[in-house]
Amino acid sequence: MARDVETTVIRTPSVPALQRGLAIIELLSDSPKGLSLPQVSRKLGIPKSTTHCLLLTLERTGYLTRSTITGRYRLGLKLAGLAGTALAHVGLREFVRPHVQQLAKKTSLTVHVGVLENNEAVILDKVEGPGAQHVATWPGKRMDVHCTALGKALLTGVDDETFLRIVNEHGLPRHNENTIASVRRLREEINKVRERGFAMEDEEDEIGCRCLGAGIRNSENQVVAAVSVSGTINEVHAGNADRLSRLLLSCVSRISAALKQQSESVQFTGRIHL
Repeated sequence: MARDVETTVIRTPSVPALQRGLAIIELLSDSPKGLSLPQVSRKLGIPKSTTHCLLLTLERTGYLTRSTITGRYRLGLKLAGLAGTALAHVGLREFVRPHVQQLAKKTSLTVHVGVLENNEAVILDKVEGPGAQHVATWPGKRMDVHCTALGKALLTGVDDETFLRIVNEHGLPRHNENTIASVRRLREEINKVRERGFAMEDEEDEIGCRCLGAGIRNSENQVVAAVSVSGTINEVHAGNADRLSRLLLSCVSRISAALKQQSESVQFTGRIHL
């Protein structure tokens, strides 16, 4: 079976236009003064007409800029913004990892770190505690915000306008009968999370799983990420929920305090990525 999958991947064709577009970006990254259309065409061996279409598309989408004086193309600020976001996420993951490793050890559960991006919760890091049941998640996985503890914790950091935009654009997909599927109920739930200090998910995303989550705040008291502990309904239950929530809140509090202390030396944007 593995061999069949590998063969399928190898035979899957790449997209030539995308490859050429990326080649242009890489070429211009080595050309601080920029390059003209004929130069790009010649260096990459792409017809001028095709090169022109690619350059125009990249310029219109903000990935390139063109000088009105020299006609040369250079990398646009949009790429800098994307790079900054990626570096901030990497830096954040490395910054919080010692804390979440300790939390995973103390709770014997799976701990996730996530951020809000494009209306979804994106997992930045995952640490499994000793003896924890395997959870089918991985760094980079995107999850709905309305039915996960990580997502609910992240929603506590957005204003009502952003909240409604997320709901309108992404919707409230129903995963099972426990999933919150109305805007009113979700808003009430997020208000409870703010009052309580942590979010709870009781088999709302996946039957048999429960999670607790809380937001990480920066020096401006903005929620920039969240941490959650996840397990089965046998691992997270009424008998240990208080203990788990205290450990979670203690971990998030330490991370937030450390983040505030390092605000001048650690390069985070301090913004919620949507």
